[in-house]
Amino acid sequence: MKCLKILSFAAILACLAPPVVYGEDTGSHWDKLNRELGEHYRAGQYDKALVLAKQALEVAEKAVGPDHPDVALSLNGLALIYGTLGQYAQAEPLYQRALAIREKALGSHHPDVAQSLNNFALLYRTQGQYAQAEPLYQRALVIQEKALGPHHPAVALSLNNLADLYRDQGQYAQAEPLYKRALAIYEKTFGPNHPAVAGSLNNLAGLYDTQGQYAQAEPRYKRALAIYEKALGPDHPYVATALNNLALLYFTLGQYAQAEPLYQRALAIWEKAL
Repeated sequence: MKCLKILSFAAILACLAPPVVYGEDTGSHWDKLNRELGEHYRAGQYDKALVLAKQALEVAEKAVGPDHPDVALSLNGLALIYGTLGQYAQAEPLYQRALAIREKALGSHHPDVAQSLNNFALLYRTQGQYAQAEPLYQRALVIQEKALGPHHPAVALSLNNLADLYRDQGQYAQAEPLYKRALAIYEKTFGPNHPAVAGSLNNLAGLYDTQGQYAQAEPRYKRALAIYEKALGPDHPYVATALNNLALLYFTLGQYAQAEPLYQRALAIWEKAL
Protein backbone atom coordinates (compact mmCIF):
# COMPACT_ATOMS: atom_id res chain seq x y z
CA MET A 1 0.00 0.00 0.00
CA LYS A 2 2.98 2.27 -0.45
CA CYS A 3 1.52 3.99 -3.50
CA LEU A 4 -2.10 4.90 -3.91
CA LYS A 5 -3.39 3.59 -7.21
CA ILE A 6 -5.93 5.79 -8.95
CA LEU A 7 -6.54 3.89 -12.17
CA SER A 8 -9.06 1.47 -10.80
CA PHE A 9 -11.09 4.28 -9.26
CA ALA A 10 -11.06 6.19 -12.54
CA ALA A 11 -12.01 3.09 -14.47
CA ILE A 12 -14.99 2.31 -12.31
CA LEU A 13 -16.19 5.89 -12.64
CA ALA A 14 -16.29 5.31 -16.39
CA CYS A 15 -18.92 2.67 -15.78
CA LEU A 16 -21.24 5.31 -14.37
CA ALA A 17 -21.68 7.28 -17.58
CA PRO A 18 -25.33 8.00 -18.38
CA PRO A 19 -26.92 5.98 -21.17
CA VAL A 20 -27.48 7.77 -24.45
CA VAL A 21 -29.30 5.41 -26.79
CA TYR A 22 -31.55 3.35 -24.55
CA GLY A 23 -35.25 3.62 -24.08
CA GLU A 24 -36.05 5.54 -20.94
CA ASP A 25 -36.86 2.51 -18.78
CA THR A 26 -33.90 0.46 -19.98
CA GLY A 27 -31.53 3.39 -19.68
CA SER A 28 -32.63 4.13 -16.14
CA HIS A 29 -32.17 0.51 -15.18
CA TRP A 30 -28.69 0.35 -16.74
CA ASP A 31 -27.71 3.60 -15.08
CA LYS A 32 -29.00 2.36 -11.72
CA LEU A 33 -27.06 -0.89 -12.03
CA ASN A 34 -23.87 1.03 -12.80
CA ARG A 35 -24.33 3.40 -9.88
CA GLU A 36 -24.91 0.54 -7.49
CA LEU A 37 -21.98 -1.53 -8.72
CA GLY A 38 -19.76 1.53 -8.37
CA GLU A 39 -20.89 2.01 -4.79
CA HIS A 40 -20.26 -1.64 -3.93
CA TYR A 41 -16.89 -1.60 -5.67
CA ARG A 42 -15.68 1.47 -3.78
CA ALA A 43 -16.88 -0.14 -0.54
CA GLY A 44 -14.84 -3.25 -1.29
CA GLN A 45 -17.98 -5.38 -1.79
CA TYR A 46 -16.68 -6.99 -4.94
CA ASP A 47 -18.98 -10.02 -5.00
CA LYS A 48 -22.05 -7.78 -5.01
CA ALA A 49 -20.45 -5.50 -7.63
CA LEU A 50 -19.73 -8.53 -9.81
CA VAL A 51 -23.38 -9.61 -9.87
CA LEU A 52 -24.49 -6.10 -10.83
CA ALA A 53 -21.80 -5.77 -13.50
CA LYS A 54 -22.99 -8.98 -15.16
CA GLN A 55 -26.56 -7.68 -15.11
CA ALA A 56 -25.48 -4.33 -16.59
CA LEU A 57 -23.65 -6.09 -19.43
CA GLU A 58 -26.69 -8.23 -20.19
CA VAL A 59 -28.97 -5.17 -20.26
CA ALA A 60 -26.60 -3.30 -22.58
CA GLU A 61 -26.17 -6.19 -25.03
CA LYS A 62 -29.90 -6.72 -25.24
CA ALA A 63 -30.68 -3.03 -25.70
CA VAL A 64 -28.03 -1.93 -28.23
CA GLY A 65 -26.45 -5.11 -29.61
CA PRO A 66 -23.08 -6.74 -28.91
CA ASP A 67 -20.87 -4.21 -30.73
CA HIS A 68 -21.97 -0.89 -29.26
CA PRO A 69 -19.56 1.29 -27.22
CA ASP A 70 -21.92 1.10 -24.23
CA VAL A 71 -21.35 -2.64 -24.22
CA ALA A 72 -17.60 -1.96 -24.11
CA LEU A 73 -18.22 0.22 -21.08
CA SER A 74 -19.96 -2.62 -19.29
CA LEU A 75 -17.30 -5.10 -20.38
CA ASN A 76 -14.62 -2.85 -18.90
CA GLY A 77 -16.49 -2.62 -15.61
CA LEU A 78 -16.92 -6.38 -15.37
CA ALA A 79 -13.28 -7.00 -16.30
CA LEU A 80 -12.12 -4.49 -13.70
CA ILE A 81 -13.93 -6.38 -10.95
CA TYR A 82 -12.54 -9.73 -12.09
CA GLY A 83 -9.06 -8.20 -12.11
CA THR A 84 -9.53 -6.81 -8.62
CA LEU A 85 -10.54 -10.28 -7.46
CA GLY A 86 -7.42 -11.75 -9.06
CA GLN A 87 -9.46 -13.66 -11.63
CA TYR A 88 -7.25 -12.57 -14.51
CA ALA A 89 -8.24 -15.31 -16.93
CA GLN A 90 -11.84 -14.06 -16.80
CA ALA A 91 -10.83 -10.41 -17.12
CA GLU A 92 -8.53 -10.65 -20.15
CA PRO A 93 -11.05 -11.67 -22.86
CA LEU A 94 -13.48 -9.02 -21.61
CA TYR A 95 -10.85 -6.31 -21.97
CA GLN A 96 -9.93 -7.68 -25.41
CA ARG A 97 -13.54 -7.56 -26.54
CA ALA A 98 -14.06 -4.05 -25.15
CA LEU A 99 -10.94 -2.81 -26.95
CA ALA A 100 -12.04 -4.39 -30.24
CA ILE A 101 -15.51 -2.82 -29.99
CA ARG A 102 -14.11 0.63 -29.33
CA GLU A 103 -11.50 0.46 -32.09
CA LYS A 104 -14.14 -0.59 -34.61
CA ALA A 105 -16.85 1.82 -33.51
CA LEU A 106 -14.77 4.87 -32.58
CA GLY A 107 -11.50 4.54 -34.47
CA SER A 108 -8.08 3.55 -33.22
CA HIS A 109 -7.19 7.02 -31.92
CA HIS A 110 -10.21 7.72 -29.73
CA PRO A 111 -9.68 8.48 -25.99
CA ASP A 112 -11.98 5.58 -25.07
CA VAL A 113 -9.57 3.27 -26.88
CA ALA A 114 -6.80 4.69 -24.70
CA GLN A 115 -8.85 3.91 -21.60
CA SER A 116 -9.23 0.29 -22.74
CA LEU A 117 -5.50 0.08 -23.40
CA ASN A 118 -4.74 1.43 -19.93
CA ASN A 119 -7.03 -1.09 -18.28
CA PHE A 120 -5.63 -3.93 -20.35
CA ALA A 121 -2.07 -2.88 -19.49
CA LEU A 122 -2.89 -2.78 -15.79
CA LEU A 123 -4.08 -6.38 -15.99
CA TYR A 124 -0.75 -7.44 -17.48
CA ARG A 125 1.25 -5.33 -15.04
CA THR A 126 -0.55 -6.82 -12.06
CA GLN A 127 0.59 -10.24 -13.27
CA GLY A 128 4.17 -9.06 -13.76
CA GLN A 129 3.90 -9.24 -17.55
CA TYR A 130 5.72 -5.95 -18.03
CA ALA A 131 6.80 -6.48 -21.62
CA GLN A 132 3.16 -6.85 -22.63
CA ALA A 133 1.96 -3.93 -20.54
CA GLU A 134 4.49 -1.30 -21.65
CA PRO A 135 3.48 -0.90 -25.34
CA LEU A 136 -0.17 -0.67 -24.33
CA TYR A 137 0.55 2.09 -21.82
CA GLN A 138 2.72 3.91 -24.35
CA ARG A 139 0.06 3.70 -27.05
CA ALA A 140 -2.59 4.97 -24.65
CA LEU A 141 -0.41 7.95 -23.74
CA VAL A 142 0.19 8.87 -27.40
CA ILE A 143 -3.54 8.68 -28.17
CA GLN A 144 -4.49 10.87 -25.24
CA GLU A 145 -1.81 13.48 -25.88
CA LYS A 146 -2.90 13.78 -29.49
CA ALA A 147 -6.65 13.72 -28.85
CA LEU A 148 -6.84 15.71 -25.62
CA GLY A 149 -3.68 17.79 -25.51
CA PRO A 150 -0.57 17.36 -23.34
CA HIS A 151 -2.08 18.90 -20.20
CA HIS A 152 -5.28 16.88 -19.85
CA PRO A 153 -5.92 14.90 -16.63
CA ALA A 154 -6.30 11.70 -18.67
CA VAL A 155 -2.74 12.24 -19.89
CA ALA A 156 -1.61 12.57 -16.26
CA LEU A 157 -3.29 9.26 -15.47
CA SER A 158 -1.46 7.56 -18.33
CA LEU A 159 1.82 9.11 -17.20
CA ASN A 160 1.24 7.78 -13.68
CA ASN A 161 0.44 4.33 -15.04
CA LEU A 162 3.58 4.17 -17.15
CA ALA A 163 5.66 5.48 -14.24
CA ASP A 164 4.22 2.77 -12.00
CA LEU A 165 5.32 0.18 -14.54
CA TYR A 166 8.87 1.51 -14.62
CA ARG A 167 8.99 1.73 -10.81
CA ASP A 168 7.86 -1.88 -10.51
CA GLN A 169 10.83 -2.88 -12.66
CA GLY A 170 13.29 -0.73 -10.71
CA GLN A 171 13.66 1.75 -13.58
CA TYR A 172 13.45 4.72 -11.25
CA ALA A 173 15.16 7.24 -13.52
CA GLN A 174 12.49 6.63 -16.15
CA ALA A 175 9.64 6.77 -13.64
CA GLU A 176 10.52 10.04 -11.87
CA PRO A 177 9.99 12.53 -14.74
CA LEU A 178 6.67 10.89 -15.60
CA TYR A 179 5.43 11.20 -12.02
CA LYS A 180 6.57 14.83 -11.90
CA ARG A 181 4.84 15.68 -15.15
CA ALA A 182 1.62 14.03 -13.97
CA LEU A 183 1.76 16.00 -10.73
CA ALA A 184 2.23 19.28 -12.61
CA ILE A 185 -0.79 18.53 -14.82
CA TYR A 186 -3.03 17.77 -11.83
CA GLU A 187 -1.91 20.89 -9.96
CA LYS A 188 -2.53 23.09 -12.99
CA THR A 189 -5.89 21.52 -13.80
CA PHE A 190 -7.41 21.07 -10.34
CA GLY A 191 -5.41 23.33 -8.07
CA PRO A 192 -2.91 22.37 -5.36
CA ASN A 193 -5.41 20.85 -2.91
CA HIS A 194 -7.26 18.28 -5.02
CA PRO A 195 -7.25 14.55 -4.14
CA ALA A 196 -5.72 13.76 -7.55
CA VAL A 197 -2.76 15.92 -6.55
CA ALA A 198 -2.47 13.97 -3.32
CA GLY A 199 -2.48 10.67 -5.20
CA SER A 200 0.27 11.91 -7.48
CA LEU A 201 2.32 13.19 -4.53
CA ASN A 202 1.87 9.84 -2.85
CA ASN A 203 3.22 8.01 -5.90
CA LEU A 204 6.22 10.31 -6.20
CA ALA A 205 6.94 9.99 -2.47
CA GLY A 206 6.74 6.22 -2.79
CA LEU A 207 9.34 6.32 -5.56
CA TYR A 208 11.73 8.30 -3.37
CA ASP A 209 10.96 6.06 -0.39
CA THR A 210 11.82 2.95 -2.40
CA GLN A 211 15.20 4.45 -3.27
CA GLY A 212 15.94 5.42 0.33
CA GLN A 213 15.55 9.14 -0.42
CA TYR A 214 13.56 9.68 2.75
CA ALA A 215 14.14 13.43 3.01
CA GLN A 216 12.40 13.84 -0.34
CA ALA A 217 9.65 11.36 0.44
CA GLU A 218 8.54 12.70 3.85
CA PRO A 219 7.27 16.17 2.85
CA ARG A 220 5.35 14.71 -0.07
CA TYR A 221 3.70 12.09 2.13
CA LYS A 222 2.80 14.83 4.61
CA ARG A 223 1.34 17.08 1.94
CA ALA A 224 -0.69 14.21 0.48
CA LEU A 225 -2.07 13.45 3.93
CA ALA A 226 -3.03 17.08 4.53
CA ILE A 227 -4.81 17.32 1.19
CA TYR A 228 -6.82 14.15 1.79
CA GLU A 229 -7.82 15.23 5.28
CA LYS A 230 -9.02 18.60 4.07
CA ALA A 231 -10.71 17.39 0.88
CA LEU A 232 -12.20 14.09 2.05
CA GLY A 233 -12.45 14.39 5.81
CA PRO A 234 -10.35 12.77 8.54
CA ASP A 235 -12.01 9.36 8.36
CA HIS A 236 -11.71 8.56 4.66
CA PRO A 237 -9.85 5.36 3.61
CA TYR A 238 -7.48 7.44 1.47
CA VAL A 239 -6.46 9.26 4.65
CA ALA A 240 -5.70 5.88 6.19
CA THR A 241 -3.52 4.97 3.20
CA ALA A 242 -1.60 8.23 3.55
CA LEU A 243 -1.18 7.68 7.28
CA ASN A 244 0.04 4.15 6.65
CA ASN A 245 2.61 5.34 4.11
CA LEU A 246 3.98 8.02 6.42
CA ALA A 247 4.06 5.60 9.35
CA LEU A 248 5.98 3.06 7.29
CA LEU A 249 8.54 5.75 6.42
CA TYR A 250 9.05 6.53 10.11
CA PHE A 251 9.23 2.81 10.91
CA THR A 252 11.95 2.38 8.29
CA LEU A 253 13.88 5.27 9.87
CA GLY A 254 13.52 3.73 13.32
CA GLN A 255 11.31 6.59 14.50
CA TYR A 256 8.85 4.28 16.20
CA ALA A 257 7.24 6.86 18.47
CA GLN A 258 6.18 8.83 15.40
CA ALA A 259 5.04 5.76 13.49
CA GLU A 260 2.85 4.14 16.15
CA PRO A 261 0.02 6.72 16.43
CA LEU A 262 -0.20 6.97 12.65
CA TYR A 263 -0.58 3.20 12.33
CA GLN A 264 -3.18 3.20 15.09
CA ARG A 265 -5.19 5.94 13.45
CA ALA A 266 -5.02 4.26 10.02
CA LEU A 267 -6.24 1.01 11.56
CA ALA A 268 -9.14 2.76 13.28
CA ILE A 269 -10.21 4.43 10.04
CA TRP A 270 -10.15 1.18 8.07
CA GLU A 271 -12.02 -0.73 10.78
CA LYS A 272 -14.75 1.91 10.80
CA ALA A 273 -14.96 2.32 7.04
CA LEU A 274 -14.57 -1.30 5.97
